Amino acid sequence: MIERFHDRREAGQLLAVRLEAYRDQPDAVVLALPRGGVPVGYEVATALNLPLDVFIVRKLGFPSQPELAMGAIAEGGARVLNDEIIASLNISPEVIEGVAAAEERELERRVRAYRDLPSPPRVNRKTVILVDDGLATGATMRAAALAARHLGARRIVAAVPVGAAECVAELRGLCDEVVCLDIPHPLYAIGCHYEEFDQVSDEEVRELLERVRHSAAGFSGYR
Repeated sequence: MIERFHDRREAGQLLAVRLEAYRDQPDAVVLALPRGGVPVGYEVATALNLPLDVFIVRKLGFPSQPELAMGAIAEGGARVLNDEIIASLNISPEVIEGVAAAEERELERRVRAYRDLPSPPRVNRKTVILVDDGLATGATMRAAALAARHLGARRIVAAVPVGAAECVAELRGLCDEVVCLDIPHPLYAIGCHYEEFDQVSDEEVRELLERVRHSAAGFSGYR
């Protein structure tokens, strides 16, 4: 068991070791969940010589408790709802739709901010490695997996440095493979498992994507 990662960069490098089987695969692509997943995904893509793109997913937070995920939405129209939380808090459909509409606007803003093309990544018949910096509720990764499947991905791999046991178990029912370096019991917060866990800015996301675009792997044959 890994006690703590120094930062997202180290976590990505360690994750790449576990994903070595995908190195140089012509039909594989790394899709990072912004913003925290992008520095991790950058290290994975660089180490494995694979293309990197972002896959925009937005958590649907309960209005009075934004960190509590009612569900998530992703590019391609996928939506995941946490029926247990919705029922226990008696959340109305109107509240859900209001939050979803606001997050849809933010999703579209990030698409415009991070890439030139507004369409989702081309993943039809590809192996998609979905990367984030951790799994707390798992809602965003589940939405990403569902969206990637809807877009025609042939194989879906969820890859994270740290995750809650129940989230990892749920993902195994949605993905072809789940790679998680550390599954602490219990998991209180993702940031507790990093020595450095600063917020990732839009500018850092764009910079990392630009680096990959000009690398050997780049986007050749991807878009």
